[in-house]
Amino acid sequence: MKKNLLITGKPGCGKTTLIKKIVQLFPDKFGGFYTEEIRERGKRKGFKVCSLSGKEEIFADIDYVSPFRVSKYGVNLRIFESIGVEAINEAMRTSKIIVIDEIGKMELFSEKFKETLIRALDSKKKVLATITLSNIDFVNKIKRRSDCDIIFLSRENFDFNLNKIRKWVLIGEVK
Repeated sequence: MKKNLLITGKPGCGKTTLIKKIVQLFPDKFGGFYTEEIRERGKRKGFKVCSLSGKEEIFADIDYVSPFRVSKYGVNLRIFESIGVEAINEAMRTSKIIVIDEIGKMELFSEKFKETLIRALDSKKKVLATITLSNIDFVNKIKRRSDCDIIFLSRENFDFNLNKIRKWVLIGEVK
């Protein structure tokens, strides 16, 4: 039984949807943040970071001018850190389970995020996180941690994994 649970899978497989469903089932158990796409006329325009305590703001956008870029998106680290990183810190102080959605390229520009993520994973609290499939040294080190279980999510196994994570929240087991 491992205390940290990482969800990975191809883009669009439902990682954030799964996180949001689990949080809805047990709203009093979680703190942290999730990210959400921003769409305009059917096209992805950017991403917002949403704390489970209700703060949200756009942190990546095609119109942002920033030295930090992933594909066509400029990333605003100040916004991400003020909501996402602070949500992790708050969850470490007050919540039973820390939600981190996502450990991805945009988020990894932030040294504060990486340091806070490691502190959360090392803490006594459970962590439920989504993590990119990308081959990035920092990400690979997280995936190799002995205190992390990894779930590979697909549309086909979504309901199975929803049930598995529900059990992990309730009794701490992933089988």
